[in-house]
Amino acid sequence: MDSSSFSRPRHPKIYAFTTPQYKFATWKGEKSGTGLIKIGYTERDVSERVKEQFSSVSPEENPFEILHFESAIKEDNTTFRDSEVHRRLKNKGFRQVRNEWFECTVDDLKQVITEIKRQATYKTRGRHRTYKMRPEQERAVTLTADYFNSVQTDEPDVASHFLWNAKMRFGKTFATYKLAQKMNWTRVLVLTYKPAVEMAWKDDLLSHIDFEGWQFIGHNDDYSEVDEQRPIVWFASFQDILGRTREGRIKPKFEAAHLIEWDCVVLDEYHYGAWRESAKELYDAENKKEFLSSVGQEFDRDTFPLNVRQYLYLSGTPFRILASGEFLENQIYNWSYADEQRAKLAWDDSSGTYNPYVELPTMKMLTYEIPEEIRDIALQGVQNEFDLNEFFNAKVNDETGECEFTYEDEVQRWLDLIRGAYFGKNATTVGLPGDPPLPFKDVYLKSSLRHSFWFLPSVASCRAMANLLSRSSNSFYHEYRVIVAAGESAGVGVKALEPVRDAIGEGITTKSITLSCGKLTTGVTVPPWTGIFILRNTTSPETYFQAAFRVQSPWYSDNPAGEAEEDKTIHKSECYVFDFAPSRALTLIAEYTSKFDNNSEVAKIEDRTGEFLEFLPVLCYDGYGMRELDAGSLLDYMATGTSATMIAKRWQSSQLLNMGDAILSEIAGRQGVLDIMEKITAFRNLNKDITRVLSSERTLKKTKRERGTPVTTQEKIQERENQKFRRALREKLLKFLTRIPLFMYMTDFRELTLTDVIFNVEPELFEEVCGITVEEFKQLCELGVFKSREMNSAIFAFKRFEESSLNYASSETTLSQSVGGFDTIISRDEFEAEYLGD
Repeated sequence: MDSSSFSRPRHPKIYAFTTPQYKFATWKGEKSGTGLIKIGYTERDVSERVKEQFSSVSPEENPFEILHFESAIKEDNTTFRDSEVHRRLKNKGFRQVRNEWFECTVDDLKQVITEIKRQATYKTRGRHRTYKMRPEQERAVTLTADYFNSVQTDEPDVASHFLWNAKMRFGKTFATYKLAQKMNWTRVLVLTYKPAVEMAWKDDLLSHIDFEGWQFIGHNDDYSEVDEQRPIVWFASFQDILGRTREGRIKPKFEAAHLIEWDCVVLDEYHYGAWRESAKELYDAENKKEFLSSVGQEFDRDTFPLNVRQYLYLSGTPFRILASGEFLENQIYNWSYADEQRAKLAWDDSSGTYNPYVELPTMKMLTYEIPEEIRDIALQGVQNEFDLNEFFNAKVNDETGECEFTYEDEVQRWLDLIRGAYFGKNATTVGLPGDPPLPFKDVYLKSSLRHSFWFLPSVASCRAMANLLSRSSNSFYHEYRVIVAAGESAGVGVKALEPVRDAIGEGITTKSITLSCGKLTTGVTVPPWTGIFILRNTTSPETYFQAAFRVQSPWYSDNPAGEAEEDKTIHKSECYVFDFAPSRALTLIAEYTSKFDNNSEVAKIEDRTGEFLEFLPVLCYDGYGMRELDAGSLLDYMATGTSATMIAKRWQSSQLLNMGDAILSEIAGRQGVLDIMEKITAFRNLNKDITRVLSSERTLKKTKRERGTPVTTQEKIQERENQKFRRALREKLLKFLTRIPLFMYMTDFRELTLTDVIFNVEPELFEEVCGITVEEFKQLCELGVFKSREMNSAIFAFKRFEESSLNYASSETTLSQSVGGFDTIISRDEFEAEYLGD
């Protein structure tokens, strides 16, 4: 008996590393490839063990790259050594260069280790994955198989159809292959409008041990080389199968596909072909040829020319399909993001089994209303928001041949803004008040965003952004590798993914920004992507969320301590969507949550939206502060572009008040104003307090300037007391301001300014509601306590929200031709353009 059955080493591990000298060496053995790796065994820390194999005089701290390590423990709890790994590799035809150095890949090594652990042999190269289905995948497979079998029993001559309405990152490819096994299928055709998803289908089939013996036919493969005695998966586009030559014949390469009796045709990313007029937006913005070649080749059940027994439809955003009534309830399996995150929280850890959902990160959305001086040049879009396509518009410079932004200065300010280095026109701190969490400024966000995806409007804008990021003035971004995944030079389909993966590598030590205008937004997986910046217009929830969920893919690495599934390091527990068109983003979320699961037991849209927001928090910066929205607020946004909650919060913002030293000095010097302030704020001896605070602050500033040393403990206490007074004074004044919306709600004179209504139309009502006289309010206005610009903005926002519920607004003829703010009147056309987005 093997002695290891009695004496198990503490931490037995197989490890592999390479060096720069051998990383790209061309193989000389019977197999083709590049790169040599050294494979060893240790019971200690891998890094320390590898270091011992190099001279201590090496100028590099670590002149090696550790490629892989995992436990050397079999399923029966016995251990194995590197010699057994070496022997298996040689038996498979991999050349042993010298001692422990081999010509093989890490995947080849992983397959051999898996074979040893499971005491099995896999003939197909590269099979090393062993993961199992999650519970929801098992349910999808079982329900679908039961339905297909029932149709075959009741109507054997009728083809059956089933839809998986499953969120992105559900694992549709792996679950489809498990369904094929359960149904005993041997001929599966995968059709798609998006060739870029080919790699995902190929990797799952050829790397998992469960699919040993299966063959994959991709775009560059020849069916004539297939072993027809073994099961096959043929991956093709609709253009391939439904397209014809100029003579009207089937394309020669795909003639064989028309002769096969297919067990199942899988229609992947089916939302792309589910309608006609709106499909164009879902194609790569630059790839007009791909779109034009698909026109007239949409899938039609009745005219599909192949012999098929079952059809499986896959989509993460099948909204139009569900609305069409194409599928009955018993032909749909639903799995939403909320379902997934709920399963993560509900997992019973006490059972001792691994929680498979822990690898799936939680999403958060952050939307920003950016400073007017940046966005004003592009107030031309939907709801007169920050028009992303206009703002990031770019073209080729005829003289230099380089792509440049039309509004390059403003785009540069935006780049400064997201890293917290933009200073507004009159600001002494970052241009956004309230110090919201900015992507590349906030410490936590910045550390998480090692790799991000920027979704831009066009090829020209992607290239212009790359050029701008490379300039010396943008040295902050130079630590990020910028990849332009746009245009013909980036490659078509799966080829566009290769440069991204090469640049990112494992993702632990690298940083990257991927720029795209359509490529890689569907069906691809790049685990290190943690944040997406949606910098283009779209009114389609399909496009928006297909792109957004790219960043929710799991990212983890195995630990060497054991073989259990939980022995992993999770590199991404949260992921982020950043949007600078708040109304657009929130409207699409409301639409997404209301449409995703028509079979949901949660009937009310507000309840369904609330359930979704429980797992995908939305934080919205409105120019005054960053706040998390609830379901009611989000649905308000869908209807009006803002929310009642945020309107109310705006009237609690200190941005509406001017409480600088000059104003406080004025208040302290005018007894009449002091009396008004004491009446509003219930402060006693206000003059004395203001004078004390101003004097104290002047003394502290002078002392620090002259002494040049840090403040003392007593001075810190005094500073806190001064800040406390200012904060208390602001809060009490804001309590007065919160009465203003109530007063506006009770008046009908929308065409007048607020000051006109207060002073000349309804002074008695104002005094009753707000608690001070008109004359007292006038004195505060003249003093400058209220910021005119911010008050105008808050009042117009209130009237924007109110507009949708006004009884008299049902007829355009009854609407006033002007709308009043605080002290400004604008025309109805200006109001609608600026605030209603009509």
